[in-house]
Amino acid sequence: MTDSPSGGFSRRRFLTSSGAIGTLALAGCTQNTSSGNGDGSGNNSSDGSSSDGLSGQVIIKGSSTVFPISDAMAEEFMEEHENVNVTVDSTGSGGGFENWFCPGDSDINGASRPISDAEIEQCSGNDVEPVEFEIAGDALTVAVNNDADWVDCITFDELRQIWSDEAGVTNWSDVRDEWPDMEIERYGPASTSGTFDYFNENVVGEDTEHTTEYQPTEEDETIVQGIRDNEGGIGYFGFAYYNSNSEAVKAVEVRAEEGDECTPPSLANAKDGSYPLARPLFLYVAESALQTEEVSEFVEFYLEQAETDVVQEIGYVPSSAEQRDENLEKLDEIVG
Repeated sequence: MTDSPSGGFSRRRFLTSSGAIGTLALAGCTQNTSSGNGDGSGNNSSDGSSSDGLSGQVIIKGSSTVFPISDAMAEEFMEEHENVNVTVDSTGSGGGFENWFCPGDSDINGASRPISDAEIEQCSGNDVEPVEFEIAGDALTVAVNNDADWVDCITFDELRQIWSDEAGVTNWSDVRDEWPDMEIERYGPASTSGTFDYFNENVVGEDTEHTTEYQPTEEDETIVQGIRDNEGGIGYFGFAYYNSNSEAVKAVEVRAEEGDECTPPSLANAKDGSYPLARPLFLYVAESALQTEEVSEFVEFYLEQAETDVVQEIGYVPSSAEQRDENLEKLDEIVG
């Protein structure tokens, strides 16, 4: 496989598509429409064969957090293989597993948390064997309105009070006396989201449930817009969405415990583990799908590029060279 340039190509297209609030996480399909027969497949010859011998379709669903990485990878891969059509949809990690991947209707599922036991069982019932690849790291970001000058750092306990269904918190002053007597406007991912699952497990905790008193969405740009337009707004989402909207909302530093140091979300802090909401991102591929050349070639391309500047420029921590090699070795063992 020919290596692609180390970053400029996807960064240019990525910025073009995400320059305004809302366009980064559009849930539409990326697909190959480069030419030919009018059916969207990109086939140029009468027998449907590709000029480089590769043709077919790759279907990706899943995490809105992983979506921009998969989207960039799909675009570049389709430039190199014009008769392969790669479609990418943002459905949420859980939504992708339940409705597409485990039923056998997609080849790949992006996920911002590990696959659950229930999802593995569902997949198994449909003879779908998920193969896990860790492809990047994220600094899950808590953001508030730009005018919320009263909050620069927040603890896990304070986040738990805001996002728990048992705390009874309505106004900012309910959390800290010195904060204003202003209603908290919550915006966050839907319960089908891996980001929701991660936040619920690691911040809200096992002893309580995530509040339903918020505006849930699979569209991360809707979270950004809600926070931007409401002085009492707060929400959480993947770092890439903050990275592309850093002028629209304010990222809050986080500390797990009262005595800990306040740490801002950043790629460097996610990479060294000092940011308490750092988390891995995953790609799950159906083992049976890897037996098709177009899927195995695309996954190999994806895993190789996940270690390059492409991922960093999108707003995530690239996989290490060691992780890349482990992923490629796992892929090689399956594909043979």
